[in-house]
Amino acid sequence: MQAEKKTVDGDLLPDANGKDPSPGGQTEGSKWERPRLSRKSLMKCCLVKWIIASTKQQGPDADTSDSDLELSMVRHQPEGLDQLQAQTQFTRKELQSLYRGFKNECPSGLVDEETFKTIYSQFFPQGDATRYAHFLFNAFDMDRNGSIRFEDFVLGLSVLLRGSVTEKLRWAFNLYDINKDGYITKEEMLAIMTSIYDMMGRYTLPSVRDDSPFEHVEKFFQKMDRNRDGVVTIDEFIETCQKDENIMASMQLFENVI
Repeated sequence: MQAEKKTVDGDLLPDANGKDPSPGGQTEGSKWERPRLSRKSLMKCCLVKWIIASTKQQGPDADTSDSDLELSMVRHQPEGLDQLQAQTQFTRKELQSLYRGFKNECPSGLVDEETFKTIYSQFFPQGDATRYAHFLFNAFDMDRNGSIRFEDFVLGLSVLLRGSVTEKLRWAFNLYDINKDGYITKEEMLAIMTSIYDMMGRYTLPSVRDDSPFEHVEKFFQKMDRNRDGVVTIDEFIETCQKDENIMASMQLFENVI
Protein backbone atom coordinates (compact mmCIF):
# COMPACT_ATOMS: atom_id res chain seq x y z
CA MET A 1 0.00 0.00 0.00
CA GLN A 2 2.94 2.27 0.45
CA ALA A 3 3.99 3.35 -3.01
CA GLU A 4 1.78 0.99 -4.94
CA LYS A 5 -0.75 2.35 -7.40
CA LYS A 6 -4.22 2.47 -5.97
CA THR A 7 -7.53 2.25 -7.73
CA VAL A 8 -10.55 4.21 -6.72
CA ASP A 9 -12.67 1.07 -6.59
CA GLY A 10 -10.63 -0.80 -3.97
CA ASP A 11 -10.83 -4.56 -3.44
CA LEU A 12 -14.25 -5.91 -4.30
CA LEU A 13 -15.69 -9.35 -3.74
CA PRO A 14 -17.10 -11.42 -6.63
CA ASP A 15 -20.84 -11.40 -7.02
CA ALA A 16 -23.10 -14.33 -6.21
CA ASN A 17 -22.30 -15.92 -9.56
CA GLY A 18 -18.58 -15.81 -8.88
CA LYS A 19 -17.94 -13.05 -11.41
CA ASP A 20 -15.63 -10.17 -10.72
CA PRO A 21 -17.52 -6.94 -10.17
CA SER A 22 -17.15 -4.08 -12.60
CA PRO A 23 -15.58 -0.78 -11.50
CA GLY A 24 -17.68 1.08 -8.97
CA GLY A 25 -19.45 -2.11 -7.90
CA GLN A 26 -21.90 -2.03 -10.82
CA THR A 27 -23.05 -5.00 -12.82
CA GLU A 28 -24.59 -4.57 -16.20
CA GLY A 29 -28.22 -3.50 -15.98
CA SER A 30 -28.21 -3.17 -12.21
CA LYS A 31 -28.26 -0.27 -9.80
CA TRP A 32 -24.97 0.72 -8.18
CA GLU A 33 -24.39 -0.99 -4.85
CA ARG A 34 -21.70 -0.20 -2.32
CA PRO A 35 -19.19 -3.07 -2.45
CA ARG A 36 -18.95 -5.35 0.53
CA LEU A 37 -15.77 -5.12 2.55
CA SER A 38 -13.81 -8.37 2.56
CA ARG A 39 -11.31 -9.39 5.23
CA LYS A 40 -8.59 -8.70 2.64
CA SER A 41 -9.92 -5.18 2.16
CA LEU A 42 -10.10 -4.72 5.93
CA MET A 43 -6.40 -5.51 6.16
CA LYS A 44 -5.67 -2.73 3.64
CA CYS A 45 -6.99 -0.13 6.06
CA CYS A 46 -4.01 1.98 7.15
CA LEU A 47 -5.15 2.20 10.78
CA VAL A 48 -5.80 -1.54 11.00
CA LYS A 49 -2.44 -2.39 9.38
CA TRP A 50 -0.70 -0.09 11.86
CA ILE A 51 -2.36 -1.86 14.80
CA ILE A 52 -1.84 -5.41 13.48
CA ALA A 53 1.82 -4.72 12.65
CA SER A 54 2.35 -3.62 16.23
CA THR A 55 0.66 -6.78 17.48
CA LYS A 56 2.95 -8.97 15.37
CA GLN A 57 6.01 -7.19 16.76
CA GLN A 58 5.08 -8.53 20.15
CA GLY A 59 5.50 -12.08 18.86
CA PRO A 60 3.45 -15.22 19.51
CA ASP A 61 4.23 -15.14 23.22
CA ALA A 62 2.57 -11.77 23.75
CA ASP A 63 0.50 -11.57 26.89
CA THR A 64 -3.17 -12.25 26.15
CA SER A 65 -4.37 -11.79 29.70
CA ASP A 66 -5.73 -8.38 28.77
CA SER A 67 -8.48 -9.88 26.62
CA ASP A 68 -11.08 -8.20 28.81
CA LEU A 69 -9.43 -4.83 28.20
CA GLU A 70 -8.21 -4.39 31.75
CA LEU A 71 -5.28 -2.03 32.16
CA SER A 72 -3.10 -0.97 35.02
CA MET A 73 -0.89 2.10 35.29
CA VAL A 74 -2.33 3.88 32.27
CA ARG A 75 -3.93 7.27 31.86
CA HIS A 76 -7.11 5.87 30.36
CA GLN A 77 -8.83 2.55 31.05
CA PRO A 78 -11.11 1.44 28.22
CA GLU A 79 -14.59 -0.01 28.50
CA GLY A 80 -15.14 -3.76 28.78
CA LEU A 81 -14.69 -5.97 25.75
CA ASP A 82 -18.26 -7.23 25.88
CA GLN A 83 -19.61 -3.70 25.75
CA LEU A 84 -17.41 -2.76 22.80
CA GLN A 85 -18.41 -5.93 20.96
CA ALA A 86 -22.06 -4.97 21.41
CA GLN A 87 -21.41 -1.44 20.16
CA THR A 88 -19.33 -2.37 17.10
CA GLN A 89 -19.33 -4.81 14.18
CA PHE A 90 -16.04 -6.37 15.29
CA THR A 91 -15.73 -9.87 16.70
CA ARG A 92 -14.22 -10.49 20.13
CA LYS A 93 -11.05 -11.85 18.53
CA GLU A 94 -10.71 -8.81 16.28
CA LEU A 95 -11.16 -6.45 19.23
CA GLN A 96 -8.51 -8.35 21.17
CA SER A 97 -6.04 -8.01 18.27
CA LEU A 98 -6.85 -4.33 17.81
CA TYR A 99 -6.46 -3.67 21.50
CA ARG A 100 -3.13 -5.46 21.89
CA GLY A 101 -1.68 -3.45 19.02
CA PHE A 102 -3.23 -0.23 20.31
CA LYS A 103 -1.82 -0.79 23.78
CA ASN A 104 1.62 -1.56 22.38
CA GLU A 105 1.70 1.62 20.28
CA CYS A 106 -0.07 3.80 22.84
CA PRO A 107 0.71 2.60 26.39
CA SER A 108 -1.14 5.61 27.81
CA GLY A 109 -4.37 4.36 26.27
CA LEU A 110 -4.68 7.51 24.15
CA VAL A 111 -3.69 8.46 20.57
CA ASP A 112 -2.61 11.99 19.68
CA GLU A 113 -2.58 13.79 16.34
CA GLU A 114 1.14 13.33 15.81
CA THR A 115 0.61 9.56 15.86
CA PHE A 116 -1.96 9.86 13.07
CA LYS A 117 0.47 11.96 11.02
CA THR A 118 3.19 9.35 11.54
CA ILE A 119 0.87 6.51 10.45
CA TYR A 120 -0.17 8.16 7.20
CA SER A 121 3.27 9.45 6.33
CA GLN A 122 4.47 5.84 6.56
CA PHE A 123 1.75 4.49 4.27
CA PHE A 124 1.98 7.39 1.79
CA PRO A 125 5.69 8.29 1.93
CA GLN A 126 5.79 10.08 -1.44
CA GLY A 127 2.79 12.30 -0.70
CA ASP A 128 2.00 14.89 1.95
CA ALA A 129 -0.33 13.27 4.48
CA THR A 130 -0.12 16.00 7.12
CA ARG A 131 -3.37 17.84 6.39
CA TYR A 132 -5.43 14.71 5.79
CA ALA A 133 -4.17 13.12 9.01
CA HIS A 134 -5.14 16.33 10.83
CA PHE A 135 -8.68 16.28 9.43
CA LEU A 136 -9.13 12.55 10.06
CA PHE A 137 -7.87 12.87 13.63
CA ASN A 138 -10.39 15.64 14.33
CA ALA A 139 -13.18 13.43 12.99
CA PHE A 140 -12.21 10.65 15.43
CA ASP A 141 -11.65 13.10 18.30
CA MET A 142 -15.31 13.60 19.12
CA ASP A 143 -14.56 15.17 22.52
CA ARG A 144 -12.27 17.75 20.88
CA ASN A 145 -9.70 17.27 23.63
CA GLY A 146 -6.69 16.44 21.47
CA SER A 147 -6.62 12.70 22.12
CA ILE A 148 -8.50 9.60 21.00
CA ARG A 149 -9.48 6.80 23.36
CA PHE A 150 -9.48 3.16 22.27
CA GLU A 151 -13.30 3.12 22.42
CA ASP A 152 -13.58 6.10 20.06
CA PHE A 153 -10.97 4.53 17.80
CA VAL A 154 -12.79 1.21 17.32
CA LEU A 155 -16.25 2.80 17.19
CA GLY A 156 -15.07 4.97 14.31
CA LEU A 157 -13.37 2.09 12.53
CA SER A 158 -16.49 -0.05 12.92
CA VAL A 159 -18.63 2.55 11.18
CA LEU A 160 -16.11 3.20 8.42
CA LEU A 161 -15.37 -0.44 7.68
CA ARG A 162 -18.63 -2.23 8.46
CA GLY A 163 -21.33 0.36 9.00
CA SER A 164 -24.39 0.87 6.83
CA VAL A 165 -24.29 3.30 3.92
CA THR A 166 -26.14 5.92 5.97
CA GLU A 167 -23.78 5.48 8.93
CA LYS A 168 -20.74 5.89 6.70
CA LEU A 169 -22.21 8.98 5.08
CA ARG A 170 -22.92 10.54 8.48
CA TRP A 171 -19.30 9.89 9.45
CA ALA A 172 -18.08 11.34 6.16
CA PHE A 173 -20.23 14.44 6.75
CA ASN A 174 -18.57 14.86 10.13
CA LEU A 175 -15.17 14.71 8.42
CA TYR A 176 -16.10 17.36 5.85
CA ASP A 177 -17.72 19.57 8.50
CA ILE A 178 -14.35 20.84 9.68
CA ASN A 179 -15.61 23.44 12.18
CA LYS A 180 -18.40 21.13 13.42
CA ASP A 181 -21.17 23.71 12.96
CA GLY A 182 -23.53 21.25 11.28
CA TYR A 183 -22.93 22.50 7.73
CA ILE A 184 -20.40 21.85 4.97
CA THR A 185 -19.14 24.84 3.01
CA LYS A 186 -17.50 24.66 -0.38
CA GLU A 187 -14.22 25.71 1.25
CA GLU A 188 -14.41 22.86 3.77
CA MET A 189 -15.14 20.27 1.10
CA LEU A 190 -12.27 21.58 -1.04
CA ALA A 191 -9.89 21.44 1.93
CA ILE A 192 -10.68 17.75 2.56
CA MET A 193 -10.56 16.77 -1.11
CA THR A 194 -7.28 18.61 -1.64
CA SER A 195 -5.73 16.93 1.39
CA ILE A 196 -6.66 13.50 -0.01
CA TYR A 197 -5.19 14.29 -3.42
CA ASP A 198 -2.06 15.76 -1.81
CA MET A 199 -1.58 12.48 0.02
CA MET A 200 -2.35 9.90 -2.66
CA GLY A 201 -3.73 11.55 -5.80
CA ARG A 202 -0.79 10.56 -7.97
CA TYR A 203 -1.46 6.90 -7.13
CA THR A 204 -5.09 6.85 -8.27
CA LEU A 205 -6.11 5.29 -11.54
CA PRO A 206 -6.71 7.09 -13.78
CA SER A 207 -4.18 9.73 -12.77
CA VAL A 208 -5.65 12.97 -11.45
CA ARG A 209 -4.81 16.48 -12.55
CA ASP A 210 -3.93 19.33 -10.22
CA ASP A 211 -7.34 20.92 -10.76
CA SER A 212 -9.28 17.69 -10.11
CA PRO A 213 -10.15 18.46 -6.47
CA PHE A 214 -11.64 21.82 -7.44
CA GLU A 215 -13.59 20.30 -10.32
CA HIS A 216 -14.98 17.52 -8.13
CA VAL A 217 -16.01 19.92 -5.39
CA GLU A 218 -17.73 22.26 -7.86
CA LYS A 219 -19.68 19.35 -9.32
CA PHE A 220 -20.56 17.76 -5.97
CA PHE A 221 -21.51 21.01 -4.29
CA GLN A 222 -23.81 22.05 -7.11
CA LYS A 223 -25.71 18.79 -6.71
CA MET A 224 -25.75 18.79 -2.90
CA ASP A 225 -26.66 22.41 -2.18
CA ARG A 226 -30.25 21.96 -3.27
CA ASN A 227 -31.66 25.20 -1.87
CA ARG A 228 -28.64 27.22 -3.06
CA ASP A 229 -27.93 28.76 0.34
CA GLY A 230 -24.18 28.20 0.07
CA VAL A 231 -23.96 25.35 2.58
CA VAL A 232 -24.78 21.64 2.62
CA THR A 233 -26.79 20.17 5.50
CA ILE A 234 -26.46 16.56 6.61
CA ASP A 235 -29.86 15.75 5.08
CA GLU A 236 -28.83 17.26 1.74
CA PHE A 237 -25.52 15.39 1.90
CA ILE A 238 -27.01 11.97 2.64
CA GLU A 239 -29.96 12.32 0.23
CA THR A 240 -27.78 13.47 -2.66
CA CYS A 241 -25.12 10.82 -2.11
CA GLN A 242 -27.65 8.00 -1.91
CA LYS A 243 -29.45 9.11 -5.08
CA ASP A 244 -26.39 9.90 -7.21
CA GLU A 245 -24.45 6.87 -8.39
CA ASN A 246 -21.47 8.93 -9.57
CA ILE A 247 -21.05 10.59 -6.18
CA MET A 248 -21.34 7.28 -4.35
CA ALA A 249 -18.71 5.74 -6.63
CA SER A 250 -16.41 8.72 -6.10
CA MET A 251 -16.89 8.47 -2.34
CA GLN A 252 -15.01 5.18 -2.49
CA LEU A 253 -11.81 7.18 -2.85
CA PHE A 254 -12.35 7.97 0.81
CA GLU A 255 -12.43 4.27 1.76
CA ASN A 256 -8.99 3.80 0.26
CA VAL A 257 -7.41 6.31 2.64
CA ILE A 258 -8.84 5.26 5.99
